Amino acid sequence: DKAVLPVAAALGGMVDAALFYFYLNTSGEVARGWCVPMATDIAFALGILSLFGKRVPIGLKVFLTALAFADDLGAVVIIALFYTSQVDVSDLILAGVFLLLILGALRLRIRSPLLYLLLAIGVWIDVLFSGVHATVAGVLLAMLMPVKAVRDPDQFFAVVREKWETLRASDLTRDSMIHDRSQLDAISNLRRAAQDMEPAGLIFEERLHPFVVFFILPLFAFFNAGVKIEGSITQTLAQPVSLGVILGLVFGKQLGITLFSWIAVKSGKAALPEGVDWGDLYGAACLGGIGFTMSLFIAQLAFETPLLGSEAKLGILVASAIAALWGMAVLFTQLARRSARADHPEVPAAGRPQD
Repeated sequence: DKAVLPVAAALGGMVDAALFYFYLNTSGEVARGWCVPMATDIAFALGILSLFGKRVPIGLKVFLTALAFADDLGAVVIIALFYTSQVDVSDLILAGVFLLLILGALRLRIRSPLLYLLLAIGVWIDVLFSGVHATVAGVLLAMLMPVKAVRDPDQFFAVVREKWETLRASDLTRDSMIHDRSQLDAISNLRRAAQDMEPAGLIFEERLHPFVVFFILPLFAFFNAGVKIEGSITQTLAQPVSLGVILGLVFGKQLGITLFSWIAVKSGKAALPEGVDWGDLYGAACLGGIGFTMSLFIAQLAFETPLLGSEAKLGILVASAIAALWGMAVLFTQLARRSARADHPEVPAAGRPQD
């Protein structure tokens, strides 16, 4: 199963990051921050990877995307379990009703964006008032979104061939379908067939991506990344909370991701993606230490004392910068070696005739 490797890697990164943090912060309020270094920021990690363009194997991009998604999903589950004080069951039931309505609309192939938006808002409000953190609503909604086409490819090609031949045999012009109902029907059938081949999850991702990247993420960073430092930056970074976050994100993440990936591959349960070697995977593991948005969010939930929150935020910012630079250096080295091997193939052994 292709999901085994990224899920195992995400689990390893989360466990090791939490252990690194907990080693320095074993009791009291500071211990509540053990989840802070567990999350990977999908947007920033993939943004760094995209700087290398097409030189990066596509399998590595897919691996890092799946790893970051599983990582964030695990962090949200932990938020629901450990950072939720009181739960209202009636509101959770109402949220479940809205989720069932969304599932029913998807099964009926209803394509009204407004309907899904209203139902999603209903889920979010009910989860929020239930006492469970509202981020869980986002995970539940994402899990419902289909990532497969509703139409079989053979059916799609059959419709395309039939309607294509119909249109080719007719006198099609830019306005002929106004008077020729068969042309209009053929064009409508082609449009519906193409829509059925577009997974709803990918459509929602494409439409929401600009709004999230250019509005939600900058707004979140603006309100949550502020750090109030008492004393020098060096003294703040030397505090157990800051050190725990840095060690967890920078070292815990890369060690856990690499180790658990190695175990999954050596056990025969998983395989490295096509075109990806262990050096590439280690570079992605380093990028897994970019916590930023999700880690900042968890830090806000974990600490009631502003000073501890500031220490955690500073640790997150420093650790994310180190992880980004470390990962870029590893991947740059990997790509340079791969390019060198391509430019200088192995020299034939002495005395062996060349082709």
